Amino acid sequence: MLELFKYTLPALIVFATAYFLIRAMLLREEKKLKLDVFLNNQKTITPIRLQAYERLIILLERIHPESLIVRENKADMSNQQLHQVLLTMIRGEFEHNLSQQLYVSPQAWMLIKAAKESLVQLVNSEALQLVPSDSSINLSKAIIESHMQNKKSPLDEAINFLKEEVHSLF
Repeated sequence: MLELFKYTLPALIVFATAYFLIRAMLLREEKKLKLDVFLNNQKTITPIRLQAYERLIILLERIHPESLIVRENKADMSNQQLHQVLLTMIRGEFEHNLSQQLYVSPQAWMLIKAAKESLVQLVNSEALQLVPSDSSINLSKAIIESHMQNKKSPLDEAINFLKEEVHSLF
């Protein structure tokens, strides 16, 4: 029995050592492969994410009241016509960029949605206070003045948040 034990014990020790070394090596190799896949994905995803942030900032700049009104207001429009055009443009710009939410944080997307909704509310509330058939200049002026009175614009907050989020990526 002692003779059998003399031969089996060293063999079991060699087997256990080999097993744990090979297992550790395979785990290290698996982690290395996962890291390689992750880095290759990052090479593809990072430019797409940056493009999404750029597009969302462009969205917010395009629906900013000053740029939106300058772009969409025509001399012969009424308040009601401008109101409809502004809402259509805001919603169209937003819908055009819906897919970008895949590449930004949920908090960033919530801020973008909140900025859009606050702008829609601003346009609606100012339009309700005016005579629909009057010149669109009145609505334009009311929207811009109301927006300027708001010190913490949701649009500006969303833009700043997106910028900070991009800076935190690098």
